[in-house]
Amino acid sequence: MERLEGTVRPYAWGSRTHIPALLGEQVPSPHPQAELWFGAHVDDPSRLPGGRTLLHALTDDPEGAFGAERAEHWGGRLPFLLKVLAAEEPLSLQTHPSAEQAVAGFAREEAAGVPRTASNRNYRDALPKPEILCALEEFHALAGFRDARETLRLMRALDVPGLRHHTELLAAQPDADGLRAVFTTWITLPQRTVDQLVPELLDACVTLLKSGTPEFEREVRTLLDLGERYPGDAGVLAALLLNRVVLAEGECLFQPAGSPHAYLSGCGVELMANSDNVLRAGLTPKHVDVPELLRILDFRCGPPPLLRPEVDGPRSVFHAPSEHFRLVRLDLPDDGSAGLGLDGPRIAVVIRGEVEIESAGGTTTVSQGRAVWLPSDDLSVDVAAVGGPALVFAAGDGWRPS
Repeated sequence: MERLEGTVRPYAWGSRTHIPALLGEQVPSPHPQAELWFGAHVDDPSRLPGGRTLLHALTDDPEGAFGAERAEHWGGRLPFLLKVLAAEEPLSLQTHPSAEQAVAGFAREEAAGVPRTASNRNYRDALPKPEILCALEEFHALAGFRDARETLRLMRALDVPGLRHHTELLAAQPDADGLRAVFTTWITLPQRTVDQLVPELLDACVTLLKSGTPEFEREVRTLLDLGERYPGDAGVLAALLLNRVVLAEGECLFQPAGSPHAYLSGCGVELMANSDNVLRAGLTPKHVDVPELLRILDFRCGPPPLLRPEVDGPRSVFHAPSEHFRLVRLDLPDDGSAGLGLDGPRIAVVIRGEVEIESAGGTTTVSQGRAVWLPSDDLSVDVAAVGGPALVFAAGDGWRPS
């Protein structure tokens, strides 16, 4: 067990309060702090004592870090990346490929000679990127396609003149295929048409709000906010089709391959496969590869995919349908303790309070905003609150050796 120093990513959409407060630094911070990374991502690996990075540790002793079977299975690459994410403004509308799509897409772009750092590169590695977000406060997001019949009700309530044809298109086929047809039409519209439709949509949103109808109020206010932030962006139209999600503290949202999503605001713990593969769909000035996006999007519709934890006393385990990661949350009362309940390579971060972590490798006290690295050969990990309640999140992989 070793202390692990996280790295802050200062993206423009970040918060000036959440991560600085977590780290005990100046609040508000001089610049937005969007994400706090704990992992071995090549762009910003976490640091161990002595200035080594976690990448170095994995390379120096892969069997000690992973165990022999896991070292072979993962090829020496830590399969997950643990983050604290703090969004003050919306992130881009995006989706991620499946394992098969990532392998094929990466090979295709490598063969075409597209530089891995190119702005139009879709597949920077051959890995999928499923992810989960566990809210630390009320958290707002767009996630997955809403049930087509509910979307039809929203479109009819808005009654946007320029969208009436698309409303009837969905009415004729209120299912995943109908959503595909509408989304494909909108994402491929000429820019001059988008420039006409988005203001029409915003006008209709204002009219619906003034009518005093409470239904769809949150969806409509979100469309107005996005339209103001991203004028002339087809992603504003696409947001009409997505579930508007509000997570309560402790709720967890899963983003499977092909699911369109955009985090809007709030702070949470995010755990994902250690990949850079992002296909953007809008709400961004960055590259949008429309043909590839349409190839990998999953148009199945329904409620957003919330994960229900397996609860055992103070320990909640979120089993995502991915071998790349598993998330554990420990809600420890004053002087309470619990086993971590993970094996293989693990990272544990303290979100609130202070804890004492004991393992076969020794005992250490960890305060709020700090983390530890636990290699596979560091067994029997127990966590105890010190001087008050504590909240701890830990990440491991979801793979089981034979």
